[in-house]
Amino acid sequence: MKKMALHWKIMIGMVLGLLFGFGMSSVAWGEDFVMDWIAPFGNIFIKLLKLIAVPLIVASLIKGVSDLKDISKFKSIGLRTMGIYLFTTTVAVILGLVLVNVIQPGEGISEETITQLTSKYQNDSGVVAKLEEASRQKVAGPLKFVEDMVPDNAIAAIGNNRMMLQVIFFTIFMAISMLLIGEKSAKPLKKFFDSLNDVVLKMVDLIMLVAPYAVFALLATVVVSSSNPEILLALVKYAGVVLLGLALLIVFYCILVSVFAKKNPFWFLKQLSPAQLLAFSTSSSAATLPVTMERVEEHIGVDKEVSSFVLPVGATVNMDGTSLYQGIAAVFIAQALSFDLPLVEQLTIVFTAILASIGTAAVPGAGMVMLVIVLESVGFPADKYAVGLALIFAVDRPLDMFRTVINVTGDAAVATIVAKSVGKLHDKPKAKNWDDNYDEVK
Repeated sequence: MKKMALHWKIMIGMVLGLLFGFGMSSVAWGEDFVMDWIAPFGNIFIKLLKLIAVPLIVASLIKGVSDLKDISKFKSIGLRTMGIYLFTTTVAVILGLVLVNVIQPGEGISEETITQLTSKYQNDSGVVAKLEEASRQKVAGPLKFVEDMVPDNAIAAIGNNRMMLQVIFFTIFMAISMLLIGEKSAKPLKKFFDSLNDVVLKMVDLIMLVAPYAVFALLATVVVSSSNPEILLALVKYAGVVLLGLALLIVFYCILVSVFAKKNPFWFLKQLSPAQLLAFSTSSSAATLPVTMERVEEHIGVDKEVSSFVLPVGATVNMDGTSLYQGIAAVFIAQALSFDLPLVEQLTIVFTAILASIGTAAVPGAGMVMLVIVLESVGFPADKYAVGLALIFAVDRPLDMFRTVINVTGDAAVATIVAKSVGKLHDKPKAKNWDDNYDEVK
């Protein structure tokens, strides 16, 4: 009997999780039951994915770079990657600005709704925390993110998932140094990381066995802890614009994959779907990274030399979904609060959102932190920041789930295109299963 594909299992888990969550929301003790007995399983799953993210990046990147034999190839991959990332991010922001100016969702928000949202969320701990984090980031210099890429303690960087760029910098530095000492001297260390890479990928396979159940827990938790449905309906036009923009970005990626990688876009999306569904459930491209790498390498056929660099960097600096959201959200807030934003100011949003996407952490809700910086760049009154965030806070989590899917899809599309351009895209990739070697040890 043919086994059900993983993406179907995950989708069933999502649907059942949503239904269960709505069912529990209708009873008085439902939320407490879900938070106490269901949510921990979803949290454990995310912790497991984060647990292996850094070891996977270190092992995979060292293996990929040390296999190159030629440093010039790494330079070529790096320049193409950053160039395409900047291009797709620019397209995302411009697309968002075009949609929000044409549809103008902020024009339909009544004073009553603004007052209701402000009173409910202005002093919310989530809004306050994001404003405080944004104020800390605003005082940093223009090259602060470059400075922050270089760690002063490699062990501390490896021990903190929020320091992904530092891990990538140290790992690339180490891998290039391994190339420069010669194959003979580097061989023992290379064999260690090759083996570590295989072990961590096997851990990904094992973790994915429980993915459908974890997704059930994550979606049920999101539903029972969601905001008032009436308030969500008040923001449906704004949410609709964001979702339309994200859907158009998917179409954009499919065109790029079809034209430049010569791959069927529907096949591409099907192979990537488990990573997309996990991105939706976790709202974190960093947590999804191990699965994204596994799908891109073993199912789409991108060589590890490319994926080991393009995907970790993308999970940190390429946030197309978040960039589109920042452009739409900034103009929506300005429209709702009658703050004039001429074309010149909106061009400033493009530049600021591109830079902000580089500094946006790959964790849930980080986009709102960078939104404050985008608002500041266009002269939005500082005393209105809390009101502005309060306007969109109610729908931020569900939209965050969707835009994380776009972030992950964009990373995978760029990895596929770069791999094709350097001759590292394989036509018949071989997927590994968790039990490939089970007969040897059972």
